[in-house]
Amino acid sequence: MSSDEKTEREKSKKGEGKVGRSRGGGRRTDVIAHEEVIGVEGLAADAEDSEGALDRLDVPLLDEEFNLNSPGTYDASTRRRPIGCLRVPLLRARAEPGSLRLLPRRFRGGGHIRAVVSEENTVGPSSSGTGFYKLTYLEGNSWLWDVGGFVFLVDPILVGNLDFGFPWLYDAAKKFIQDFRLDDLPVVDCLLITQSLDDHCHLKTLKPLSERSPDLRVVSTPNAKPLLDPLFRDVTYLEPGQSIEIEGKSGSKVKVQATPGPILGPPWQRPENGYLVSAPGQLTLYYEPHCVFNKDLVGKERADIVITPVIKQLLPSFTLVSGQEDAVQLTKLLQAKFVVPMKNGDLDSKGFLASIIQSEGTIDSFQELLSREIPGAQVLRVTPGVPLEI
Repeated sequence: MSSDEKTEREKSKKGEGKVGRSRGGGRRTDVIAHEEVIGVEGLAADAEDSEGALDRLDVPLLDEEFNLNSPGTYDASTRRRPIGCLRVPLLRARAEPGSLRLLPRRFRGGGHIRAVVSEENTVGPSSSGTGFYKLTYLEGNSWLWDVGGFVFLVDPILVGNLDFGFPWLYDAAKKFIQDFRLDDLPVVDCLLITQSLDDHCHLKTLKPLSERSPDLRVVSTPNAKPLLDPLFRDVTYLEPGQSIEIEGKSGSKVKVQATPGPILGPPWQRPENGYLVSAPGQLTLYYEPHCVFNKDLVGKERADIVITPVIKQLLPSFTLVSGQEDAVQLTKLLQAKFVVPMKNGDLDSKGFLASIIQSEGTIDSFQELLSREIPGAQVLRVTPGVPLEI
């Protein structure tokens, strides 16, 4: 055994490099240790199960034409320290030369695998080495974002169903996260509200949340002012183009800039909000839950990560939520590297409105469109309740 291997094993025994466990979306996920990872040229990966570390792992690779080859088996004879790690219930690593695509999937045995990419294409901690994005999808339009230690709660629907006050017209429940409670939330630094309607500004959730945390910092569209002013004491209303810098409880600082979203009313009404979120030295995230944007204004901005719906939701002669080619155009305008699709129409719904809403497109069809227009952009799929780290 070489002296370097002995040193690494001694560190492993002392627990150096272990990040520990974190919570997100009410389900615990492991943030794994950084000691030993199989090196496979630009791609390094290994796996663990309940019995301990595996010595071998079959990783399916993609060639340049995106044809799935037979899985290649790699042993652990070459080891290297990872640049960044991600653990989800299953991470399927698919790699083109010099890159890695990370797609969360369920694993029958409940095990996990971890993957690492070369430094030039790392999906992991940014170049500053001090922060990351941990994105937890809570279904519908709801999210938890950890931006380098600053925690956002976005458009939360966590108490009761979504019915806009008219359950006979529309009544929707989440499919997967059915037992999540306000008690399951981590310490939240900021509540972020994009729109004033119930699927974003959900009073069944916001009223008990305000009773627990009346001084919670809130950033919102001004259209929600009549709803939020009676509930929270510290609310900042941003018009599109305005921004604010906020310091979290951990000392982390972020900048939030509002962008124009859809107009949900007469043409003279102010638009709802999208947001650009960034931290010093970190990636920039863009979020707007209807895939509606002002091309001229958005084209002046840049974002590394785009969270957007990609599946259209259509009423007769009206588009409720856009996606597909519009989501591709949005990604192109922002010159984004990563797209995180959200399926905000994928709910257990009933009522007259639910019966006439039609969906158009899939994540796969969007990914095909995106690969034609922006071959370098990557689609990162989220599993509800499971943090995705970038």
